[in-house]
Amino acid sequence: MLQYFLLAFGSLFAIVDPLAALPAFLAMTTQDTVSERQRMALVACVTAGLVLAVFAAIGPAIFRFLGITMPAFQVAGGLIVLLTALDMLRAKRSPLKETTEETEAGMGKADIAITPLAIPMLAGPGAITTAIVLAHKAQSWPFHIIFYASIAAVAAASYVVLYVAARGSKRLSPIAMSIMSRLMGLLLAAVGIQFILTALKLPSVL
Repeated sequence: MLQYFLLAFGSLFAIVDPLAALPAFLAMTTQDTVSERQRMALVACVTAGLVLAVFAAIGPAIFRFLGITMPAFQVAGGLIVLLTALDMLRAKRSPLKETTEETEAGMGKADIAITPLAIPMLAGPGAITTAIVLAHKAQSWPFHIIFYASIAAVAAASYVVLYVAARGSKRLSPIAMSIMSRLMGLLLAAVGIQFILTALKLPSVL
């Protein structure tokens, strides 16, 4: 169970990647006070956690309705995660998480907590895909509890990152953030490949 928690937390934290969201978050909130930034960070992280939990819970039912097999989804999800990881390894913000247009639109909004910060910057397609695949690996109630606890832990860790950045944005080191992004990208690339390898070993059943 500890191994599963570390897998779930590490994979979700890497794909949510609050460190990579910091530049856009700070740029979109230049006119806001520290307390306003922290409030938006809290709302965004709670929303992102709820989105991941809901999609993880209803994902299998959607697949059955559409006739999509879990191995097929795992291959597709693995490719999405891998593309995101490759952008992270190059210290680039993946367009799968948000586009330039979405960032520019956020700069003109009074409150960016729900969009674009929570969705899609934190809980984007890659994060939702990863949550659904990880939920499928939880085959008993203890593992389901651990899975949803890992989502809560990722949301809490993301809030801590954004909270600290809101208070001391001038002390953030671009070099350190770039190094962390590349390290998490490497982890995420391995996760994406593992999703694909696991899917290739599974029978094609709903």
